[in-house]
Amino acid sequence: MTMLKVVVMGVSGCGKTNVGQALASQLSATFIEGDRLHPAANVAKMSAGTPLTDDDRWPWLDAVGAELRQHPVAIASCSALKRKYRDRLRLAAGANLRFVFLSVDRLELERRMSARRDHFMPATLLDSQLATLEVPKDEPDVLTLDGSRSVGSIADRAAGWLAEQLMESLQ
Repeated sequence: MTMLKVVVMGVSGCGKTNVGQALASQLSATFIEGDRLHPAANVAKMSAGTPLTDDDRWPWLDAVGAELRQHPVAIASCSALKRKYRDRLRLAAGANLRFVFLSVDRLELERRMSARRDHFMPATLLDSQLATLEVPKDEPDVLTLDGSRSVGSIADRAAGWLAEQLMESLQ
């Protein structure tokens, strides 16, 4: 595959990192952990239980997009909760950006977030994430998948969709 960029997106706890790593492995792509690109001030804010603002997110989204742009085939994990955030990523990452949205119900998200030990995002911020989320209905180049399924089945479905997308773009 040439020039393919993918953002695995959704609220905290939906499985972005695990699915992104599995998909990157399947596609021999570079994996970019979006959380590692947050400025220290964002991490401190979230660790303290304070939701990020749009102004907090812009430099982070630009960093994720710039990182995607540097690789011909790359998968990034990034919440991309609002349409304007996804549009910002589309501009920053360049051509052929696709999104895989992992949809998971609130109870499962809370269970997953509460079980994590080494993550800065506390479960107390789940409600703010869900309130911020603009589900990417009717947006181009977005696949919505059930994030409660196994990582392997989600990655397989996403890889199949991406192959279809690539074939369509060549026609």
